[in-house]
Formats: sequence, structure tokens, C-alpha cells
Amino acid sequence: MSTPDPATAPAASYYIGLMSGTSLDGVDGVVASFANDTGALQETLGTAHIPFPAELRSELLALQSSGPDEIHREALAANRLVEQYAECVSAVLQQAGISMQQVESIGVHGQTVRHRPDAGYSRQTNNPALLAELTGIDVIADFRSRDIAAGGQGAPLVPAFHHALFAQQGEDRVVVNIGGIANISILPGNLSRPVTGFDTGPGNVLLDAWIAQHDGRAYDEGGEWAKTGKVHAGLLARLREEPFLSLPPPKSTGRDLFHPAWLAERLEEFPGIASADVQATLTVFTATTISDAIRQYAPNTSTVYVCGGGAFNSYLMTLIYFSLKLHRPDIVVTSTATLGIAPNQIEALAFAWLAQRFDTKQPANMPAVTGAEGLRILGALYPA
Repeated sequence: MSTPDPATAPAASYYIGLMSGTSLDGVDGVVASFANDTGALQETLGTAHIPFPAELRSELLALQSSGPDEIHREALAANRLVEQYAECVSAVLQQAGISMQQVESIGVHGQTVRHRPDAGYSRQTNNPALLAELTGIDVIADFRSRDIAAGGQGAPLVPAFHHALFAQQGEDRVVVNIGGIANISILPGNLSRPVTGFDTGPGNVLLDAWIAQHDGRAYDEGGEWAKTGKVHAGLLARLREEPFLSLPPPKSTGRDLFHPAWLAERLEEFPGIASADVQATLTVFTATTISDAIRQYAPNTSTVYVCGGGAFNSYLMTLIYFSLKLHRPDIVVTSTATLGIAPNQIEALAFAWLAQRFDTKQPANMPAVTGAEGLRILGALYPA
């Protein structure tokens, strides 16, 4: 984004946002400035991506399921994770050319290892006290628990930020975040109407797991492998029978539901499917669950903006477009880059914004999205 004119721009504060998502590929970080009076994003000064070491990624993945000595293992993994966070903070500060003293606070999500709002909790592995110690900057963390305590899902958290950043009077928009799990934010063109949003189902989580298992790659770049396969109609229909998909919002999900064992159980009913055909079917599954949700809950949408890693999967983007085009020929499906913000920066920016909301004592949840009983200030402070 362009640098604001200092003569006309309101005073701003710098915040760092850190995000490590369901895809478990690493840490995305940004340092950004927000207007003190409105909280509007003014400028993104620096970005960084720190890949997870293979050992840490493997342990974080293992912690998604119950296992021996997991409390001890999670604590050690949290410490190693925070070392990656601190490295990312150093990288974004260096790129931005500012010092830690100029940063108000760091907003950090932590790594989700359990998401069970039905049981009253969502667990993000983290050690924000250690991050404050390593960086010398105040840390805001634990953004989900207050919303859950108020009866909400605690997720998705990004629709409020999407509204602040992307809502446009007179144009109905949807922002689709395709990380490991996919979620949508429905932004009405009438800005007085409430924003809604929810998790639609798997994003990249099954796609990445399948290609890693059968081809040794972390992800299917551009969907090129999926394009070599044929969609298996029977498997696709079976995947679409998942009860979560037909639940009304508010709703959220994660690896607790969509994981390799979930897929393997369904594949047992269709022996002998070629691995490329499974990848093709999974890609269509992700695309159709997203487009189904948009058609059902945002039928007047004129433009769909995609962020997250899925925005770089050109085949997936094409499938979403053609699925929506059948019902609205003039639909536009594009990435958030057309609005000036790279798709892989949105979630980290959201946590910088959430930190700013906490610091200014403003609510950051959306009850229409999460189902919470009301607006709440999200997060907890770990002073430097």
C-alpha cells in the first residue's frame, strides 16, 4: 500500500501480526501502521515468512491428536514455536526499518491444536510470555477464549477485519480465506447491515496431506497434479455427505474433523482410485463447498476476493469461478491482490489489527459470525 501523506494522515501506531495456520507451513509476519483514531490500516511496512523446521511441523501435526505425554510435548513445542515467532519479528522489523521501541504490541494467534467450541474451548499452542521476553515488545494473544466464554465459536476471527479493510458501499462482496480450512466473510453493500461469515469446510488441509503422502510435496502448486486426474463422482458425493457442510452458521471447524483418517475412511468405500484422481476430487470438493456456501448465504455477491494459500492455486480459483458463474454469469473471482494486499498477508495483518483493537479497548468479535452473546474485547496482554 502507498505511504500516506504525513500532512493529512492521522497519527498512527505500529503493530506486528503473526500467524501460523492450519496448513502448518510456517509463520507469516507483518508490521503495519494503523490510524489511532479509526484503526484503519495505513501502511504495511514489512513482511516475512519463516518456514517451520521439519521436526517442529511434525510435532505440531502430531499434537492435533491425543498421544503420550502430550502436555509436556505441547509445552516444549510451544517454546520452539515461539523461537520461530521471534525470528519472524526480527525479520519484519529489519525489513520495515523500525525498532522494537516503535512497536506498540505484537498480535499472535498461536498454533491451533484443538478446536472444540462445542466443549467450550479452543486450544492454541503458544508461550506469549516467552515471546515478550525474547522480543522486548508487549504481546497480545489468546484471542478466541473470550468469544467462546460468551457462547460463541471463537472463529472465524477474520470477518471483522475483512469488513474494516474491504467493505464497499453499494457492492456486495465476499472474502474467502483458503488456508487449511476455508472460511467466508459476507460483506453487504449496505454497510448498515451485519457482516456474517463462517467456516465452509476444508481448504488446503486434505489437498496438502494427500500430495505429501503420495508425491512427497508440501502442496500441489497451481493445482497442476489435480489437473492430471479425473474427478470420481462417487467419492465426491460421499465427501459432500459430511454433516458439517449442511449445518447452519454460526459454525467453525478444523483438523479435529477434516484430517487424513477422515478421508481414508471414505476412500475405503472406493478401492482402486488413482492417487491423482483423489487429488482432483479433493480440489473440486474444496471448490464446491466454498461456492455452495456463497450461493446459499450470499446470492447477491458480485465480487469474490480470495486470500490465503489457496489464492495461489490457479486451478482451484478457476473451479470456484466456474461453479459460481453457473448461477451468476457476471461474478468476478479474484485475489485480494487486486485490492492492494497480497493474499498471504491478510491473516497476519488481521492479528496486528486485533492487537490494535485490544490496545484501544474496542470489541473485535462479531456476534452474527461466531454466535457470541455480544461484542467482546478479545485477547490477553503479556507485557514486555
